[in-house]
Amino acid sequence: MTRTALNLTPDLHTYAQAHSTTEDGLLAELAAETQRLFPDRTSMQIGADQGVFMTMLTRVMGARDVVEIGTFTGYSTICLARGIAPGGSVLACDVSPEWTSVAQQYWQRAGLGDRISLRLAPALDTLRSLSGEPTFDLAFVDADKENYIPYWEELLPRMRAGGVVLADNTLWRGEVLAPDSPDSPAAYIHSFNEHVHSDDRVETVVLTIGDGLTLSRVRSRD
Repeated sequence: MTRTALNLTPDLHTYAQAHSTTEDGLLAELAAETQRLFPDRTSMQIGADQGVFMTMLTRVMGARDVVEIGTFTGYSTICLARGIAPGGSVLACDVSPEWTSVAQQYWQRAGLGDRISLRLAPALDTLRSLSGEPTFDLAFVDADKENYIPYWEELLPRMRAGGVVLADNTLWRGEVLAPDSPDSPAAYIHSFNEHVHSDDRVETVVLTIGDGLTLSRVRSRD
């Protein structure tokens, strides 16, 4: 008999959040300002529960070198930077000066400016400009869905053994089960999920946090 996850009703989701560590005032303020400034883009921001999970995961791993593909207004960056080990850093990749100008204000207010390095350029260009050697302990991918597979292929050689790649939105509102067109975000995510599932360089679990969060751990290269 296969056990399935609970049907997460709104009340049960509220209960789960109420019994988890909550976002602090600064993150709540950033979420509210993002809603005010970019009301049509707020779905691009991770939820508070996912933020808490990412901080905890980063901290538990003892991650020092982190890369983020898709920064938006910097909520997820703060969550990652708060969890990194002393002396660590987050390389944040985005293409929007408008979005990341908000991020930079909040990074400074959070006291994390010295832990975060922003690259304003296409993330594939940024990754390809880096050393091909294993460097990163943790990567978070939350950007244009059509490039998830290219991001994956650029990231994997640069991840240390035991490192983790997190990919966001991997259930895409449930539409991943039946994409409505071959060039839709759901179709790109479906292709990415199949690609990761068949990649023997990693072990993977798809978590039902937010809109789906895939966690892949890089196997030893020995």
